[in-house]
Order: sequence, then structure tokens, then C-alpha cells
Amino acid sequence: MNPILTSIVLGLTAAAANIFGGTIIVQRHWERRYLKYFVALGAGFMLSTALVEVVPTSLELGGHYAAFLILLGYLIIHFFEHTVTPHFHFGEETHHDEFLHPHKGLSVLIGLLIHTFFDGIAIAAGFLVSNWLGWLIFLAVFLHKIPEGFTVASVMLASGRSRTYAWTTSVLLGAATLAGVLTMALFRHQVNEGLPLAAGVTIYVAASDLIPEVNKEPGAKMALVVFLGVATLFVLDYFFHGH
Repeated sequence: MNPILTSIVLGLTAAAANIFGGTIIVQRHWERRYLKYFVALGAGFMLSTALVEVVPTSLELGGHYAAFLILLGYLIIHFFEHTVTPHFHFGEETHHDEFLHPHKGLSVLIGLLIHTFFDGIAIAAGFLVSNWLGWLIFLAVFLHKIPEGFTVASVMLASGRSRTYAWTTSVLLGAATLAGVLTMALFRHQVNEGLPLAAGVTIYVAASDLIPEVNKEPGAKMALVVFLGVATLFVLDYFFHGH
């Protein structure tokens, strides 16, 4: 299948996961406790995919310039998620006092929109380089898509917004993901820039957003799920790429 068409189809799939995450939070009777396992598994798989596959490929394509873009991608998400938005974490938001002013919820939404836009960039850039890299990046992105939608809807509810408004923001995240895919498809000749930027974003989300959430959980169970995420990458590489 054409890499752009594949990217669009999988971008839509990732967007649907965002919306599903938002649906979980606005439908009170839906089970939520298993989301933390997605966070842990996604953290391990994303971090290993970024460091073992995406970063080396980016450096092969762009050399020293790519290293600068990896750092830039990391700092862009840090700026929007933790500088513009001082109070941000993945998962259900229970600190309603932190969101007495609606603009704080809006700042979280903006940060996540930037992040999900680069999710789309990453998926398309991966497929433009190789089918293997594209599928790995898609899996890494998909694993944290449900928690993304869950997080943004939860923040909106904490800031006093309606359930419909909260769910709509998860739809916006899905739209931003698809917009990233289409942008990379339009500027496909800039894949040497798009891939390292996405690598920096992926490292940030895994190491600075998801791992801290895992570390809040008591006991070793969640940490072991992170290692399972890492092991999954190497199993896939051994059976589907190395041979």
C-alpha cells in the first residue's frame, strides 16, 4: 500500500483512540483502571522505539542537524506542556482547584494539540522512510492515544466544562493527529526534518510524561509493564525485521 495512504488510515485509527479515551471519561460506568497499563506499556515501547529505531534513522538521514532537531522537538513539547501549562500530567484530573480558571484547561488542550500533531507527523514520517519504521511508530503512538483523550477530557471536566465539551476536546486531539499526518504527506520531501522532530517529541512524551506517571504507582508491577513494553520492541524486531 502507498505509504501516504497507509499513514492516513492509521492516523484515523490513532485519532479514533483519542476519541475513545475521551468517551471513557464522560461515560462514568466505563472501566478506567486498566488505562494505567496502557501508560506503562506505552512508555516502555515508545522510549525504546525512539532511542533504538527513530533516533539512529534520523541521524543517518540528517547527521548533526538531525541531532539539533531531536533536541528542538523535545523542547517544543516541554514548552507547551510544562512551561505554558505548569500543572499537567497524564491520567484522570482530580485537582479541581488547579483549574478554577478555564484558561488553564485551555492551556492543557493547546499543549496536547501540539503533541498530537507531532504524533501524526511521526506516523507519516516513519512510513515515508520504511514500512517497518512506520508500523513501529504507529504502535508507539497508538498505545498512548487512549490516555491522551482520557486526560484532556478529564481536565476539561475539572475546569467546569460540560461532558459534551470535554468529549469534543478529545475529538480535537484526533483531528490534530490526522492534521499531522496530512502535513507530513504534503511536505514529504522534508522527512529529514520531520522524523527527528518527531523523535524528540516521542522521547519527551515517554520519558517526561508517561514514566513519571508510572513511578507514582506503588510496587513493582507497573515498572515491570514498562520493561514488557521495551521487550515487545525487541521481540518484534527479532521476528519481523531481523530475519
